[in-house]
Amino acid sequence: MTTAPATASAPRTGRRESATTGTRLLLRTSLKHDGRLMAPWILLITVLSVSSVLVYPWVFPDQADREGLQQAVEANPAIGLIFGPPTDLLTTDGFNAWRTLALGGFLAAMGAIFTVTRATRGQEDSGQAELLASGVLGRSSRLLTGVAMALIAGIATGVIAGGLTVLCGGGAEASWLLACTWTVTGWMFAGVAAVTAQIGADARTSTAISISALGTLFILRGFAYSIEAPEWTIWINPLGWMQETQPAGDNLWWPLALGVALTGILLAVAFRLEGSRDFGQGLVKPGPGPDRGRARSPWGLAWRLSKGSALTWTVAFVLLGFVFGYFATSIVDLIDPDSPMAAALAGGAASADALVASFLVMILSMIGIFAAIPSVQVMLRVRSEEMEDRVEPIMATAVARPRYYGANVLLAFALPVLYMAVAGAIVAFLASRSDLGVEFGEVWLQALTIVPATWTIVAVSVFVVGARPKVAVAAWAGVAASFILTLLGPSFGLPDWALGISPVWHVPDILLPDPDWTGLMWVSLFTLGFTVIGFAGFRRRDLAVE
Repeated sequence: MTTAPATASAPRTGRRESATTGTRLLLRTSLKHDGRLMAPWILLITVLSVSSVLVYPWVFPDQADREGLQQAVEANPAIGLIFGPPTDLLTTDGFNAWRTLALGGFLAAMGAIFTVTRATRGQEDSGQAELLASGVLGRSSRLLTGVAMALIAGIATGVIAGGLTVLCGGGAEASWLLACTWTVTGWMFAGVAAVTAQIGADARTSTAISISALGTLFILRGFAYSIEAPEWTIWINPLGWMQETQPAGDNLWWPLALGVALTGILLAVAFRLEGSRDFGQGLVKPGPGPDRGRARSPWGLAWRLSKGSALTWTVAFVLLGFVFGYFATSIVDLIDPDSPMAAALAGGAASADALVASFLVMILSMIGIFAAIPSVQVMLRVRSEEMEDRVEPIMATAVARPRYYGANVLLAFALPVLYMAVAGAIVAFLASRSDLGVEFGEVWLQALTIVPATWTIVAVSVFVVGARPKVAVAAWAGVAASFILTLLGPSFGLPDWALGISPVWHVPDILLPDPDWTGLMWVSLFTLGFTVIGFAGFRRRDLAVE
């Protein structure tokens, strides 16, 4: 009776060990070669937090300035959609928590998703996994390695960002709690990515599912707080758990345990699914392709590669149109005679028409920045296709490099027109039906006026992929700069030359008389310049060179 359990348990132990054989060596090697890819995410979050602590006393030196910031944030529900509700903007820690909790968590989640997917399905798609499997390596070792890398990156983010924030003057408890929210958020979405890596047909599909889940939860979190939705809508959202820690407020630590528990559940599901799928395949298998290729031109190929994501993004912009359209109608409460803004309106400090116009332009500008994201992905896909040796066979035919690159650039420029037309129409419809005093046509035309500025953001990626592909991550520079300057620049009181770095700052306000089109003309020249340099670079440089 005493020997039976030991005899029965030995094979199970052996199976567990064989499933993870070689994990330690693979993890050490992966950290050595791919650890640098996690550094930008850690750096971004650290800079975001440290800059908040350092800049706040300089930009808002007295109580009046800080109260003005509090009123401006509370009066702008579109800002709350991104950053969440402010706990206390009258203190440095409160400002840092408001500015970085949601956004820092979003960046940590993105880094975790890319880390896990790259180490799992990315290796299977590239063929590296087969080389690894030919050695002494357990079936679950690659998944365990990818998850371990993401968990280590989460810890590094919390330690580095939290520690430097405290050293730069942040409060110890608030700063460390804030850092822990970034760590746990990264962990949760490492678990999400581990699950989707087993579901998607390839790395691209797996990443798209993970990022879609992140984006949906992020928007729903901000939307629930902005409309003061019932409390249960916060607690069914994992990102809401992190918001409810309230750094620099009540400093609640226990919601972090919910995130850790969810991480454990997701990882258990991922490892269970990992043993149920075929190598190189996802649980959701793609349908068979046509007997003969249907792409007869570079444009057809570019569209075929991007068709699925383009349709998905179209649905996303329909939802964004309703969300931001709802926010557009909230300006009615600000211009109400009983609102705090009434005194400023009565004193001539602002006019109701100007307030409505600037609010609508800001909302549409944010949609315009979001509209650049799918186009940047199109250009980065050109680089990924190149690195996977799929472009050289095309170049071996009669297709010239400018023609191939031009097809992808044309698609990247066409998509924002579609997205702004769709989302702008919904915002215009909702705004015209409220008491804002605007017509559908003029709001929709204002949305389309954002498109040339969006093209400039996209043109940065055209330049990077074409001329400087070794720093492909810089393709996101236009999106990041425009987002930060548009959303936070006016609150920080930045000078016009700094705000002018964002292309959307130059968009004319056609909802008011005599709009100035000069800035948009200069922006269009930058678009042309970036595009020409990108074409010249792609035509002359070597393909698939690291």
